Amino acid sequence: MALGRITALAMTALLPGASLAQTAGPQASHPYVGLWVTDDNRVRHRLLPGGRYDEARGSRESAYRGRYEVTGTHIEYWDDTGFTADGDFVDADTLHHGGMVLRRRR
Repeated sequence: MALGRITALAMTALLPGASLAQTAGPQASHPYVGLWVTDDNRVRHRLLPGGRYDEARGSRESAYRGRYEVTGTHIEYWDDTGFTADGDFVDADTLHHGGMVLRRRR
């Protein structure tokens, strides 16, 4: 293990609320990367490779940005401002998140 990695792990242990996932680097690929939208197209989540997301709301592009992790069919979001949220993929093309239903746009 490189010295920089050891230092990052040690610092993570000292930071309140920090997790190993925050220093472990990008998440491995998963089947949900891509664009997810509500039926009215008002909310649009773009799940990017490497564990980042960009969410548009109405005419406001990049209204929210942050990181995400997928475990099985569950997704956790950490907005860059500190807001957290989660959701569940109920099938390959449907995401339930925050009381909304988003569908994969191919």
